[in-house]
Amino acid sequence: MLVDLVMISVGAYLAYFWRFDGLGLGAHYRGPVIVAVLLTLGLFPSLGLYDSWRGRNPVDQARAVTVGWIAVTLGVILIGFALKESENYSRLWVFAWVCCAWALLVLGRVLTFAILRELRARGWNHRRILIIGNGSLAGAVFDRIEATPSTGWEVVAAAMIDHDGCRRIGRVRVVEYKSRTERLARRFGADEIWLCLPLDQQAMIDRVLWDFRHSTITMRLVPNLHGMRLIQQPVAEILGLPMLNLNVSPMQGISRVVKAIEDRVLASVILTLISPLLLLLAIGVKMSSPGPIFFRQKRMGWNGRLFTILKFRSMPVGVESKSGAVWAKCGEKRSTPFGGFLRRTSLDELPQFINVLCGDMSIVGPRPERPVFVEQFKEDIPGYMQKHMVKAGITGWAQVNGWRGSTDLKKRVEHDLYYIEHWSLWFDLKIIFLTIFKGFVHKNAY
Repeated sequence: MLVDLVMISVGAYLAYFWRFDGLGLGAHYRGPVIVAVLLTLGLFPSLGLYDSWRGRNPVDQARAVTVGWIAVTLGVILIGFALKESENYSRLWVFAWVCCAWALLVLGRVLTFAILRELRARGWNHRRILIIGNGSLAGAVFDRIEATPSTGWEVVAAAMIDHDGCRRIGRVRVVEYKSRTERLARRFGADEIWLCLPLDQQAMIDRVLWDFRHSTITMRLVPNLHGMRLIQQPVAEILGLPMLNLNVSPMQGISRVVKAIEDRVLASVILTLISPLLLLLAIGVKMSSPGPIFFRQKRMGWNGRLFTILKFRSMPVGVESKSGAVWAKCGEKRSTPFGGFLRRTSLDELPQFINVLCGDMSIVGPRPERPVFVEQFKEDIPGYMQKHMVKAGITGWAQVNGWRGSTDLKKRVEHDLYYIEHWSLWFDLKIIFLTIFKGFVHKNAY
């Protein structure tokens, strides 16, 4: 993203130098460049230009950049016409800028692609793969990976369903597939599982998915799709092989960086703005009952890792020592009077912005649960563990739609998975905006 924005700006300066023979960019000409940058931030991610392109054809990437830049150019021109500003700019400069920026955008990505290929060929930023499947298709996939080391994929183990006693494929250990293969994935530190099975072996695909139902590892299906035409299906091409994305987190590559920047910047700004309120609430908690200001509790977050969540304490100390872990319900009397106010207004959640700064949580994401409840829900609710493919959030799509408190957990998980499937920076900002108006005080907040 940074390379793209730099190339667009450099293209504007070069076009200005060519048209007006000046080294700088006139103040009046900076407006269209700023608009183009903003449109790029909005359009390019939606075209998948900042998704992982590992192992994919660079020509496809250049084609996608071209489409994205055409859309940005049309957007700038339409805005200029709408504001009646188009006549104030040299048409030669606009044409030169569009052409120069396009060439630089393509060149920047080609160079970045070449540098990454060289680094991966030298062993940098490898992704470790566990192959599960039958011998013929799995062997073909392994050969393709071994023939292209510059893509950075590395097979660390293989589990064969039609195991014929073969111990190795090349230098990779081969074992018979069993339900405990999930432990094999952990032992070899696999980043992804590639399931190499024809689509007509649905029963076997279902079995593998069931065996890994509690895992958040990235899984891809490599079926025999050659000669088939699939329309509007989640198919990616890696190493020239068609793959169906079965269980892939959106927090990879540039998306993970964008999400981290979003969280840190917004959390820093919000904590600065609400610091007087945090002080007043801390005093209120301290005066309402004896005990610490903050309530600390273990919750399950990204990839099933535990972290300590922070809240303003709303209950007397030791209230769960006899009852154990209890799901919050409407009408319960465990909170202090001031704690009840904090819960009804969701102000007890504000210290979690500290969790965001520490990297344990995001501002937007599925709400985290206690490990004891996770163990209970993951068997009863389909897809429950998939909500842990992103960081837990202070607010989320389920919360702004009213699915909080003791409401239907299946509906809440459906909204969480919808958020994961459709994540974007703009979706996060929309949820934050909705939270301001409907995410604090709610009938299901208690």
